[in-house]
Amino acid sequence: MLHRSTRLDEIQPFHVMELLRRARELEAQGRDIIHMEVGEPDFPTPQPIVEAATRFIASGDVHYTPGLGLPALREAIARFYHDRFGADVSPERIIVTSGASGALMLALAATTDPGDEWLLPDPGYPSNRHLVRSFEGRARALPVDAASRYQPTPAQVDAAWGERVRGLMVATPSNPTGTLLNTAEITALHGVTHARRGVLLVDEIYQGLTYGVASSTALAHPVLNAADDLFVVNSFSKYFGMTGWRLGWLVAPSGIVRDIEKLAQHFFISPSTPAQHAALAAFRPETLEILEARRREFAARRDTLLPALRELGFTVATEPQGAFYIYADVSKLAEDSEAFARRLIEEAGVAATPGLDFGHHLPRKHLRIAYTTRRERLLEAAERIARLAP
Repeated sequence: MLHRSTRLDEIQPFHVMELLRRARELEAQGRDIIHMEVGEPDFPTPQPIVEAATRFIASGDVHYTPGLGLPALREAIARFYHDRFGADVSPERIIVTSGASGALMLALAATTDPGDEWLLPDPGYPSNRHLVRSFEGRARALPVDAASRYQPTPAQVDAAWGERVRGLMVATPSNPTGTLLNTAEITALHGVTHARRGVLLVDEIYQGLTYGVASSTALAHPVLNAADDLFVVNSFSKYFGMTGWRLGWLVAPSGIVRDIEKLAQHFFISPSTPAQHAALAAFRPETLEILEARRREFAARRDTLLPALRELGFTVATEPQGAFYIYADVSKLAEDSEAFARRLIEEAGVAATPGLDFGHHLPRKHLRIAYTTRRERLLEAAERIARLAP
């Protein structure tokens, strides 16, 4: 009999993908499903990026790149930090990765010993805790709620710290809540992790997708930028609209880049070469103009869906300022959000993600609803939900 690693017993399924599979089954039967479950924009990849990839692939010169990524792309990312945020980030600190997941893997592999603990906000992105476990670490949940805008506080982190804690992972904008941490809040959290000789990992995957507040980065703060215990993860998937290209990046302290390079070489050899050449066009003015128009459309979608949900009885205590999710309390409508999600897809043809995916803190009360589809479809989804029998 094949021996299974015991860690597999602790890796839970990604429930949103199970939900997506059911949605596809219903669509194959002829049902119309309104997709509000998966964190994937409905916009196509911007045309300048597609054209850059097409030109590169047509050359036929598609080979491995260095393990840290194309030097030209690392330099382009560094320029983006400078031009948009006034942050001076050396290209040598930037590691191009196979999606943001690859960046998280490298950061965790480089810092986590067996039995080390990471503090993670709950609710939070589900893969984070499973990636920690995959590198023989242990994820410890920090329950967060609307009172702190679903973000951990310095006092909470300090109180939870123990001798085996390696670091703290936060996200801004966050998934599933769309809430932000400002620079002062990140600096305060870093003050705690630094005093404890730990690591702070900041997930900025949804950077650029903010509404009513300017986008920012932890790296714009001189102290954080110079810190030797701060990692920043980012992605071309969300703001840049390149989900299927599987490309992200990690900004690491300079002293550990060589070690991460060795890991990257063994894990991935290199990121996708066509995707990297395509991403060189992501920072062009004409591309950024397209992306900013899409950001404004996401803002309009949020402003369309929020009042519609509240009118139906959903409670949204903290309005999202970023990403493209609403984390809604459904306890006025149902006792169990997972059962409610099943009703929504089976009876109303509306797919949304139950809180079970995002942790253990009151998951049965919440749904994550993504406004990644057209405004008219969002309103149609609200009408379908309203017609559900009580």
